[in-house]
Amino acid sequence: MEFDSTFWVAIAFVVFIIAVFKPLRGAMTGALDDKIAQIRNEVEEAQRLREAAQSTLASYQLKQRDAAQEVEAMMEQAKAEAEAHRKGAEAALEAMLKRQEQSASEKIQQAEAAAVQEIRDRAVTVALAATVSLLEEKLSGASGDALIDDAIKTLPDRLH
Repeated sequence: MEFDSTFWVAIAFVVFIIAVFKPLRGAMTGALDDKIAQIRNEVEEAQRLREAAQSTLASYQLKQRDAAQEVEAMMEQAKAEAEAHRKGAEAALEAMLKRQEQSASEKIQQAEAAAVQEIRDRAVTVALAATVSLLEEKLSGASGDALIDDAIKTLPDRLH
């Protein structure tokens, strides 16, 4: 059995490929395994980062809700304080108005009393003037002198 040179070249080529492929195969599969491990590690790292980001997002969302609730509570407290201040101001205004009304009422009463007193004083002055005038008319002359003398005599009896 004789084979021609092409056959031996083909066999040599196959042996060469097998001889070269075996070490290359190990290097290629090792490189592919390394690359797969690297990609797997990157995917795992990306998953860890994603989970951390989701955890951070959830934490921030919780903080945002807490802050919103705190702001709402502060707003309610501010509204309650404003309402209390408003009621206090209304009460103070009402008290001030009552004091002013009472003061005005007292001033009116004082003015009325002063007016009544002034009218009485004028009435007394007019009555005294009329009495003086009337007495001067009636007590002038001899009949007036007799009345004055009689009053002087009865004065000591009236004092005791």
